[in-house]
Amino acid sequence: MAWSVSGLYVPTFLDALDTTQMALDLDLDTHKIALYNNTETPNYSSQTAYSATNEVTGTNWPATGVVLATATMTESPAGTLMFDAADISVANATFTNAFGAKIYADALTTPIADPLICGIYFGGSAYSPNNGTFQIVWASTGIFALDITP
Repeated sequence: MAWSVSGLYVPTFLDALDTTQMALDLDLDTHKIALYNNTETPNYSSQTAYSATNEVTGTNWPATGVVLATATMTESPAGTLMFDAADISVANATFTNAFGAKIYADALTTPIADPLICGIYFGGSAYSPNNGTFQIVWASTGIFALDITP
């Protein structure tokens, strides 16, 4: 199996909302986004933390990824929670075969270190910039949105 869909990592949200009460603050500017190849198979029900296995790195895209700037969690539109951040733009990047990315809470250490927040599937295309600008432009609905109205 390989990348086939984007999603939220269920264990992280369970730990934030159950008696574990993980201090997941989606407004922090310490979250990171790491790139992964197509050998990676995200399991949104069981994976819990950042891992370097199958990570894509290269010139100007370091191991552990880059910081997700100006992260926000807002209500937009009414009844919908939206997680958003600044678009990613990395100049002079060189790496090969990025098929997806994982966003994780880099500052958290308990109950686990670096809990995964969400996975972003790039739609089946491999991205391999060669000394070019690599960009991820988030949708107008943010990185993800949850409609919580009944």
